[in-house]
Amino acid sequence: MNPAAVEADRAPPRAWIARLDRAMGWLSELPAALLVLVEIGVLFAGVVARYVFDAPLTWSDELASVLFLWLAMFGAVIALRRGEHMRLSTIVARLAPGTRAWVELIARLVVIGFVLEIILPASEHFESQWDILTPALELHDGLRVGAIAVGAILMLPIAVLQLLQRAPPGRIAAGIAVLLAIGAAFWFARPFFHAWGNANLLFFFVGLVAVCVAAGVPIGFAFGVATLSYLALATDTPLTIVVSRMDEGMSSLVLLAVPLFVFLGLLIEMTGVARAMVDFLASLLGHVRGGLAYVLLGAMYLVSGISGSKAADMAAVAPALFPEMKRRGAEDGRLIALLSASGAMSETIPPSLVLITIGSVTGVSIAALFTGGLLPALVGALALCVVVWFHTRGESLAHVQRAGARQIGKAFVVALPALALPFVIRAVVVEGIATATEVSTVGIAYAVIVGLVVYRRFDGRRVYPMLVETASLSGAILFIIGCATAMAWALTQSGFSQQLARWMAAVPGGKGGFLAVSVAAFVILGSVLEGIPAIVLFGPLLFPIARAAGVHEVHYAMVVIFAMGLGLFAPPFGVGFYAACAIGRVDPDRAIARVWPYLGALVVALIVIAAVPWLSIGFL
Repeated sequence: MNPAAVEADRAPPRAWIARLDRAMGWLSELPAALLVLVEIGVLFAGVVARYVFDAPLTWSDELASVLFLWLAMFGAVIALRRGEHMRLSTIVARLAPGTRAWVELIARLVVIGFVLEIILPASEHFESQWDILTPALELHDGLRVGAIAVGAILMLPIAVLQLLQRAPPGRIAAGIAVLLAIGAAFWFARPFFHAWGNANLLFFFVGLVAVCVAAGVPIGFAFGVATLSYLALATDTPLTIVVSRMDEGMSSLVLLAVPLFVFLGLLIEMTGVARAMVDFLASLLGHVRGGLAYVLLGAMYLVSGISGSKAADMAAVAPALFPEMKRRGAEDGRLIALLSASGAMSETIPPSLVLITIGSVTGVSIAALFTGGLLPALVGALALCVVVWFHTRGESLAHVQRAGARQIGKAFVVALPALALPFVIRAVVVEGIATATEVSTVGIAYAVIVGLVVYRRFDGRRVYPMLVETASLSGAILFIIGCATAMAWALTQSGFSQQLARWMAAVPGGKGGFLAVSVAAFVILGSVLEGIPAIVLFGPLLFPIARAAGVHEVHYAMVVIFAMGLGLFAPPFGVGFYAACAIGRVDPDRAIARVWPYLGALVVALIVIAAVPWLSIGFL
C-alpha cells in the first residue's frame, strides 16, 4: 500500500478534537510552567535564607518535594501530548506504510491500556497515603501522591484523542479486538505463568518489553506494561505496589535537579551565554587547521558542564559553528558525526543528568561523581582531537584570517562572565553553599543577571515556552525513572538480582572481566533504552556487585556512563545520533558512514578510562 492510500485511509481531524486537544494542552502546560517557576523560587529562597541570613527554611525542601511529583506528572502528560516520550522509532520507520500504520495503532492502544490499568491502583495509593502527614507543613501525603492519579486521568483523553486523529474507527475497533484477544489469552494462561517460576522474567521483562519497544511504545510505558502484566499474571502481588514504586522512583528530591538543569540549559542559549563561549574559542583557534572542530569539542565540554542536557548542548553549539565550518568546506555528514561523538564524549561532564540519576538510584555521592567526571571526558575529547587532526590535515586556510591579540582579548573579556558560570556552579557545591539539587537555581539566577546586565539578551516571550519544554523533557525522563523503579523492584523481589550477582561474580578475569562485560552490556543498553532508564533499571543491581569485585563505585560509574554514551550516539539505534541529525538538519544517511572513526576513537578512550581508575578517582 502506498503512503497516499494509507493517508486517505486515516480519519480526518475533526474540529472538536482539535479544540479539546488545545484545552488539554492549557490544562497541563500552564500548571507545569508555574510549578517549574515555584520550584526554582522555593529552592533559591532556601539557599539565600540559609547562607545569607543564616535562617534555614525548614519547610523549603518539603514543599519542593510535594510539588515535584506534580511537576513530574504534568510534564509526563505534556510529553505524551507532544509525542516527546523517549521511544525507539528506527524499526517502525523501516516498515512498509500499511504495516507501520497498524503497528503505530497497536502502540497507541498499549499506552491507553497502561493508563487505564494504572488509574485504579493510583487512586488506592492516594487513599492509603492520605492519613500520613508531612513533618514540617503537616500536609496530607495524599496531596502529593494524588499527582499520579491526576496525571493518569489527564493522559487518558490525550491518548484517545491522538488515536482518533490518526486512525479510522474501523481500524481502531480491529486493534482493540486484537489486544483484548491477546489479553484474554494471557489471563486464561495464568496457571501456566505461575508454574513457570523465574522463566516469567524472560517472557515479561525481556520478550514483552522488547516487543513493545520495537513497536514504538514509549520506553516508560513499555516498562510499566511489562511490570503490571508480570504482577497481575504471574504473582499475587497487589498492583498498588507498582504505583508506590513509581512514587518512590519519581519523588527523590535529588532528581529535582533534572528540570532545573534542563531550564538552565535553555536559559544559557537564550541569554547569549553559550554564544559568548563559542565566539571566544573561535577567536582563539579558528585560524588553525580543524580549528572550528576543536572549538566545537571545547564548547561541548564547557556547555555540557552547565546545561546537563545533551539536546540543549548540541542545540546551543551547532547553530553557532556549523555555518562557518561549511563555508570552510566541511561536509554535512562529518559535522554531524563530530557533533554526535562530542555528545557521547561529554556524558560524564557534570552536572550531567545521568550523573544525577546514578547518584539518586545507587547512593553514590553526587559531589564525587561531579569531580570524577571531568578527566574521563577530557580523555574522550583528546581522542576525538586525534581524529579531527587526521581529517583536517589538508584543510585550506587561504581565506581564513587569524584573530589578533586585541580581538582575542576583547572576545575573552566578553566571554568572561559566561566562562565563569561552570566555575561558579562547582564552587557553590564544593563550598557547601548549596546542594547538588539547589545549585542549579544559583546558576539560573547568575544566567538571568548576566543575560540582562552583560549581554542584554533576555526575551521574555520565550520564557513560557522554555518552562513548558523543561516540564515536558523532565516529565519524560522522570516517568521512565518511575516505571523503571517499579520494574527493578519486581526483578529484585523475584530473586533475579541474586542470580545476576552470582553470574557476574563468576565472570572470568576478575575485575577486568567484570568491567569488560559491563562495558558491552551498557553500550547495548544505552543504544536501546538510553542512559537514564538503563541506569535506573540496572544500576541498583550492578553497583553492589562492582563494589564486591573491588571496583571503585565512581570509577564504575564513569565507565558505564561513557559506555552508555557510546550506545546512545551510535547508529542505527542510538537516538542521540538522530537528535544530532535533527539539530544539524542533515539526513542521517549522510552521517552514518562518517561517524565510525569518531566512535572508534571513543572506544579507545573508554578502554583507557576502564584500565586507569585514577582518571576517575584521582581527585576525590
